[in-house]
Amino acid sequence: MCGIIGYTGKRNAREVLINGLSRLEYRGYDSAGVAIVEDGDVQIEKKQGKLSVLAEELKRSPLQGTSGIGHTRWATHGVPNDVNAHPHYDHRKDIAIVHNGIIENYQELKKTLQTKGYKFVSETDSEVIAHLIADLYTNDLCDAVKRAVKKLKGSFAIAVVHKGEQGRIVGARKDSPLIAGAGDGEFFIASDIPAILEYTNKVIYLENGEVIDLKEDGITIYNSRGKKENREPVIIKWDIKQAEKDGYKHFMLKEIFEQPEMLRRMFTKRIKNGQAHFEELTFSKKELGKIKKIAIVACGTAYHAGMIGKYLLEKIAKIPVWVDQASEFRYRDPLVAKDTLVIAISQSGETADTLAGVREAKKRGAKVISICNVVDSSIARESHGVIYTHAGPEIAVASTKAYTAQIANLYLFTYYIASARGIKGLNEKKVFAALKKIPGHAKNFLEQHHSKKNKISGYAAKFHEYYLARNNKSCFLYLARNINYPNALEGALKLKEISYISAEGYPAGEMKHGPIALIDENPWVVCIATEAATHDKMEANIQEIKARGGIVIAIVSEGDGLGEDKSINYAIEVPRVPEILSPMLVAIPLQLLAYYVAGEFGYDIDQPRNLAKSVTVE
Repeated sequence: MCGIIGYTGKRNAREVLINGLSRLEYRGYDSAGVAIVEDGDVQIEKKQGKLSVLAEELKRSPLQGTSGIGHTRWATHGVPNDVNAHPHYDHRKDIAIVHNGIIENYQELKKTLQTKGYKFVSETDSEVIAHLIADLYTNDLCDAVKRAVKKLKGSFAIAVVHKGEQGRIVGARKDSPLIAGAGDGEFFIASDIPAILEYTNKVIYLENGEVIDLKEDGITIYNSRGKKENREPVIIKWDIKQAEKDGYKHFMLKEIFEQPEMLRRMFTKRIKNGQAHFEELTFSKKELGKIKKIAIVACGTAYHAGMIGKYLLEKIAKIPVWVDQASEFRYRDPLVAKDTLVIAISQSGETADTLAGVREAKKRGAKVISICNVVDSSIARESHGVIYTHAGPEIAVASTKAYTAQIANLYLFTYYIASARGIKGLNEKKVFAALKKIPGHAKNFLEQHHSKKNKISGYAAKFHEYYLARNNKSCFLYLARNINYPNALEGALKLKEISYISAEGYPAGEMKHGPIALIDENPWVVCIATEAATHDKMEANIQEIKARGGIVIAIVSEGDGLGEDKSINYAIEVPRVPEILSPMLVAIPLQLLAYYVAGEFGYDIDQPRNLAKSVTVE
């Protein structure tokens, strides 16, 4: 969840580290720091708060040197403050470390080290790593790190420097992502690609249990048995401009508006001769035809995409499907076996619970296909097969285009596996022709909402006035039926993530089983009432809400007349499409509503409090 950057070369390390950390701000953090090695000394500067606080301090008191490590921390052990911020020294200030993850046996290690005289100054689990490496150090930093990581239990990605080994950085990983970059006479280590992409597009992905030794003359990788690994860098095909705002006020807004073109590219790539194609998927249709049941494992937004996948797979591919939250799947006794296909969905491909779910499924003999955005991520590498969403870098913490990309690929994969199972009457050409129109519909809708005073931003302003007038006594309910019920959950999640407003999503049919008790003059209710087999029932739900004084924002299909119904306070019209294709379009106004509400409150939309883009610790 935190960010790591390391550099050794000829440049000013301070500038490289601060720039790299700025590219990692989207991961979520509460403090930041750097350690720079120069002239036989390790100097650390670290500050609680935004990276700008650290940058200002370094302007006043600049640290000099051409190698060092940096970190943005998201607190797990110990409150956010300057002392608990990374990097951490060992007791003699010879060594500095940065760490992502959680050391589960740190208390045990700490007690042992304290008996040897080591003094701890922070509340973190991470500080134990610095002291442990110091205790094992015998004039070779890489050797000390190799020995130290064998004593650590839990998850970690670390980068380490020593004052007596200028120009050297040693890294290691277990269940937390870490990459290296190779430039022209300079080398990098980082937790994610954007941190180093400005300097090099040659990236090496570290495998679990590996240790990496970066020196000014090259990189050496050691596997978990201590043997050298030869690995060629992967060339990253997107550039740093794709991770910039490009004139938009926020990354989230930019990524919402990128969805039509992203979907157009995807359908062009994936649909050929009226059939779905997944060039990177190594599974044969014969193998897929033997699958008897499917489990979808994911977290957060990806879980909601998986729920839509369940509707599609059961309706079209005629196969039993269940969707599991990865954090629950890993700790129960899931009934998966050789005839089960587990689909793991993760934007980053590094989500800790989903990765653990993949490993659990493989232990039980299941086949695993992952749907990921990040090429060569941990989940992608550990799955039997992978489908890349190719959504491009998503920087805002609240996921938007990754969600619609996941749904789009689930549509295509549904027809792919249905064909493999010999399902008749699929009529793929007609369906895919309709699917290819979705990007145009999305583009037309967004063009209507490009102005500063569009309908949805106006509704957000009305809510803000209402909220303030009633002394903060307002909440949101999101209601929908059938295939758009997961969108009700997703819309509520988006609002909670970036507006910090209580919001819950429910199937509309469940309203009388509890949620209706919440409806009075305070709740605002978002009703997804687009064209559907249950449209009349959704209209009846709206009447029930209005009868109790609720305020209704309805997402409706163009031209169905519901938008003019006086029972609806505010209507958002989306292009009329068949119900089964509507989730990708419905998601967009839900994203915009959350965005504009957060904007009314003046919140940090791209980096909401307490959240991180990639949840890489349990």
